[in-house]
Amino acid sequence: MPQATTSDGVKLYYEEVGSGTPILFVHEYSGDWRSWEPQMRFFARKYRCITYSFRGYPGSDVPDDGSMYGQQHAVDDARHVLDHLKIDRAHIVGLSQGAFATAHFGRCYPDRALSLTLAGIGSGAGREGHEQFKKDAQATAALIRKRGMAHYAESLKTNPTRSRFKLKDPRGFAEFVKHLAEHPDAGAANTMENYQGKRPSLYDFDAEWKKLALPVLIICGDEDEPCLQPSLYLKHVLPNAGLAMFAKTGHTVNIEEPDAFNREVWNFLTLAEAGKWMPAEPMGAEASRI
Repeated sequence: MPQATTSDGVKLYYEEVGSGTPILFVHEYSGDWRSWEPQMRFFARKYRCITYSFRGYPGSDVPDDGSMYGQQHAVDDARHVLDHLKIDRAHIVGLSQGAFATAHFGRCYPDRALSLTLAGIGSGAGREGHEQFKKDAQATAALIRKRGMAHYAESLKTNPTRSRFKLKDPRGFAEFVKHLAEHPDAGAANTMENYQGKRPSLYDFDAEWKKLALPVLIICGDEDEPCLQPSLYLKHVLPNAGLAMFAKTGHTVNIEEPDAFNREVWNFLTLAEAGKWMPAEPMGAEASRI
């Protein structure tokens, strides 16, 4: 079983396939290493693809101590995976919780990233509602401890940001729910409490985002309501970011619309590697009159 060991001794399960420039895929709260299968199969045609599970997730160690979870742990764990595989720099692709980790990986370790893809980013991280989001996360963590992940997975069947996925692809959605129900209760609760329930707002890093010159692709489904405004915010504040909006699409964009997602990211990586993903020309006042 391939595992990378972190600086605090946690073993992280990973898989890799393909050869070439590395891509590291970083999953969402309700996913794990399996969530990136459509991307692993597609991008392995040209790239060395790595997917792994966060601490507390299937295949990886599940620490009991809640202090061993959190956003900075997730950021550093991505670096530990690269270090273990002796990879100096990689394209980093993240969804939701993984997109937060990816964005902050770029902020903390810009010299280790070739580009950043931020999909479904920003839920609960806006200027309004952030404190309530954290309180809700703490309550959800307590519910998971009481009733388990099978109950939590069942509840996502009625989540409005997942409903389009269920409508489009019932088999794929059923597999997604099945995998989620298999997550360790302790790891899921600790992650919800100490990552989701304690992470800072994206807006707290405004000055640092403005200095991040890496090529960035932001992807958002137009029915992923909690992520719409944060995605627009990041498009505005990151100097070399582009925004792709997918119509009639919810939160789990990489498995809900895998073909569209893969094409968008492939095009982005192609332009970034060619040095043609560049900041836009400054918008002059006269542009509004044209």
